[in-house]
Amino acid sequence: MNTHKTPQIGVVVIGRNEGERLERCLRSVIGRVDHMVYVDSGSTDGSVALAKGMGVTVVDLDLSRPFTMARGRNEGFERLREMAPATDFVQFIDGDCEVVDGWIERASQTLVERSDVVAVAGFRSERFPEHSIYNKLCDMEWAGPVGEVSSVGGDVMMRMGPLSKAGGFNEAMIAGEEGELCVRLRAEGWKVLRIDAAMTLHDAAMTRLGQWFKRTMRAGHAYAEGALMHGRSAERYNVRPVLSALAWGVVMPVLWLMSLVIAGVWPAFVWGIAVVPLVTAVSFLRMVLRRRFVTGFWGDSALFCAFCMLAKLPQAWGVAWFFQNRLRGRRSGLIEYKTASADLTQEGIVS
Repeated sequence: MNTHKTPQIGVVVIGRNEGERLERCLRSVIGRVDHMVYVDSGSTDGSVALAKGMGVTVVDLDLSRPFTMARGRNEGFERLREMAPATDFVQFIDGDCEVVDGWIERASQTLVERSDVVAVAGFRSERFPEHSIYNKLCDMEWAGPVGEVSSVGGDVMMRMGPLSKAGGFNEAMIAGEEGELCVRLRAEGWKVLRIDAAMTLHDAAMTRLGQWFKRTMRAGHAYAEGALMHGRSAERYNVRPVLSALAWGVVMPVLWLMSLVIAGVWPAFVWGIAVVPLVTAVSFLRMVLRRRFVTGFWGDSALFCAFCMLAKLPQAWGVAWFFQNRLRGRRSGLIEYKTASADLTQEGIVS
C-alpha cells in the first residue's frame, strides 16, 4: 500500500524576450503543477503581460543589479516559497524550453520514491536540430549518461528544503551555476539523478558561428570559475576540462607555431611541423571511435568530435577571460549568444 502523500509542485521559469517560446513553455506546465512563477529580466516583447494574462505569478527583476540566471532562479524560488511554503518540489525551466508531456509526473514520482535524491533530470532535446549545424551540436550535447550523475543543467526538478538550506544558486556565476550547486548538495550526502525520460524541448536558435563561439567561451569561463571554487575537492571539480582547454587551445597551437619558426631557421627540423597535427589527428580518431561505439553513427560522431576539438580555442579564451577579470578584481559580465547585440557586458540575461 502506497502511503506517500501527493506532493505539491511548483515551477520557476526564467527568461528574457523569449516571445512565442515563452508561451509554449508556460502552456506546457499550466494545469500540471500547483504553483507557477515567471521571472523576467527586462523583456521588451510583452513577455510580462503574456505571463500575467495566463495567470502566472511574475517577478520583474530589479534592473539596477547585475543579472545572472542564478539570480533569476533564486528570486523565483524565493517568491514560490513565500506564496506556497508547503511546496515540496520545484521544477526549474528556462524560458526557451517546453516541458514534455508526462515529465512532471515522472520526475515527482522519482523524488517521492527516492528519498536520497535531491535533484532529478531527464533528457533535453533540440526542437529544430535541422535548422543549423549548431542546433544539431546542441542536440548531441544534451545526451548524457543515465543514473547517478555529478550534475545536471538548468531544467531540473529539486527538493525545496535542501535547496533552501544550501542557499540556492550562486548568483555571482554567469554560467555553470547548476553544476556548482550540485557539488554543494552532493557534499551534504544527496544524490543527483538523470532518468531515462524525455524532459524538455529546447530552442537554441543558433545559426551563426559567432553564436557558437560565445556559447563555448561561456563554458570555458564556467569551467575556470568552478575549478577555482571546488577544484581542490576529492573529485577535482572542473580541473580536467580547464587543463584540456589550455592544452589544446593554447599549448598545442603555440608549439605548432614554434615548430614553423624552428623549421624556417633550421630546415633539418622541418619534420617537426607535422608533430602537432599528427598528435591532434590521433586524438581526434580516438574520440570518434569512442563516441561511435556509443552512438553507432560515424558521421555524427565525427562532426561532434571535430567541434569538441575546435571548442578548445573559445574555451581557453573563456578561461583566460575569467582569470584576467579575477586578477583585476572585476566581475565578469554575461555572455549572451542568442541575439546580434550579445556582448561581454553586464546587460541582459542568457536564457
